Amino acid sequence: MSSTDTALRGGLGLGVGTSAEVSKWRFSGQVLLALVFLNSTLCFSAIWPTVYVLPDLGVSSEFVCLLMLLSAWVAVFGKPTLRALSIVSAIYLLMAVGHYADVVVPNLLGRPVNLYWDVPQLPRFVWVTVQGLPVWLTALVVLLTCAVVWAYYRLLVMAMNTVSKAVQPVAKTPWLWSALLLAGVIVIANYSENPDEPTFVSKAVVPVYWKEALKLRDILIPSRAAQLLPASTVIDEALAKTDAPVLGALNKRDVHMIFLETYGAVLYDQKDSSAAVAQTRAQLEKSILASGRNVVSAFYVSPTIGGASDLAHLSVLSGIDLKDSRKHDVLLTTERPTLLDVFEREGYETFGLYHSVGWEWVERAFYSFDQYIDGPALNYEGPAFGFWKIPDQFAAARVDQLYPRNESAKPRFTFFPTISSHFPFHQVPPYQSDWKKLLGPQPFDAAEAARAQAEPVNWEYMKPDYLRTINYTNTWLAGYFSQPEPRETVYVMIGDHQPTGSVSREPTPWDVPVFIVSKDSRLLDRFRAMGFTNGLTPQKRVPLGTLNELTAVLLKGFGS
Repeated sequence: MSSTDTALRGGLGLGVGTSAEVSKWRFSGQVLLALVFLNSTLCFSAIWPTVYVLPDLGVSSEFVCLLMLLSAWVAVFGKPTLRALSIVSAIYLLMAVGHYADVVVPNLLGRPVNLYWDVPQLPRFVWVTVQGLPVWLTALVVLLTCAVVWAYYRLLVMAMNTVSKAVQPVAKTPWLWSALLLAGVIVIANYSENPDEPTFVSKAVVPVYWKEALKLRDILIPSRAAQLLPASTVIDEALAKTDAPVLGALNKRDVHMIFLETYGAVLYDQKDSSAAVAQTRAQLEKSILASGRNVVSAFYVSPTIGGASDLAHLSVLSGIDLKDSRKHDVLLTTERPTLLDVFEREGYETFGLYHSVGWEWVERAFYSFDQYIDGPALNYEGPAFGFWKIPDQFAAARVDQLYPRNESAKPRFTFFPTISSHFPFHQVPPYQSDWKKLLGPQPFDAAEAARAQAEPVNWEYMKPDYLRTINYTNTWLAGYFSQPEPRETVYVMIGDHQPTGSVSREPTPWDVPVFIVSKDSRLLDRFRAMGFTNGLTPQKRVPLGTLNELTAVLLKGFGS
């Protein structure tokens, strides 16, 4: 630079000091962007019900741990080498992938991520996805994906390098470590994995990997599985009996086990909730009695609340207490018998009606239904309502159409989990009183369907919408019981779990109602003798037991 230029820059106030200040502010901005980027990598939530995510306005616990790690490394060893930062960045990227799976998989599959079932399906998922695509497009997608992952990884390395540079001058100062320790204390004090307790600290990723590792250990090591599961159950005892039928009281009647989604005791315990559904509950009971049937009821304790319906389903089918979800995951990998095996040995054909499932549900291998019917198998042509698309009413009608229950058919055990009253309780389907029209190409009035589909989700207070879905459930069930019955059937209707606290707005027990519906008064007398009372409102508020204990009650009630 010439002397003239130097003088000119000095006269304009653009000397060396100013240039250093600009560089200082630029570097400060880079540090801030690096911190935000590193935090957002592990602090985001899914956009329900899609595969997309958005950064949260919070802090990641692993991000705070990363700052402590980098600061300690610089204080003891000096600035980390590029190789060391690359290794840390690769681990951090792996945690980001784990967090993504942890927040997205529940939206898509209705359950947490499960490495045992999900990882083996990845090659199949990729293979099915690329079928029908041109080779060049498949290659382009693969290359773009690799490029994006690599670019993200390089950004992580750059961000960690920037933070390491920023830490160097202050790595050994008390105020830095005081700030980091304070941040750690705040994170620990505010951390929660309970979705009903929102906090600015995102869910940690390391515990997810740790739980999956323990789960794989429990599954793959036989001795661990044996410790988690009981040596035998009432199902084993029933199958061991060979001298007489174990379901003799049924007289080969069909049995429909209907799990009512989010149908909890809150509908009885809270006055406003009970009043809101009183009319449709009375309508349902009137329809049951008018059809020549009677109903008895009782409360039982579910192994879950707010979600994870599979824990309730399989607790009843297996007779095993599955409040610990690890037992459920291990059980699915075994060949333990269930109620389905008991019915099959008695000459029944077993049906699994899962109209909410639109993907390849690999866990169904454990259940071994004779007939498994998912959403696509029903060929629903009507309007989609909510994330689950197919209304319960249609599913109940369609399965009877596809598999007629005529006199020549084998006795049938149907396992039917409903879905229309599932979180987030929006787009409640209209009830179609003409059940024949329900199975046609236009099952609902266009205006009614449009109004239902236009319903927004009320994220702030879901209780009114929740109660509307329960009224819908009561209404379509009342209509179902008023239809001509092709063959005498015994109905076991079970609430799977209570709604979350965000719906009930107060602490609730885990109790759910259980209903037995039949034309056979002597069969119902068996359940009355075990504590059930008449009607859809149990007269005894104290639960008779847990849902896995209901299994023994059903076998005793249906026994010879």
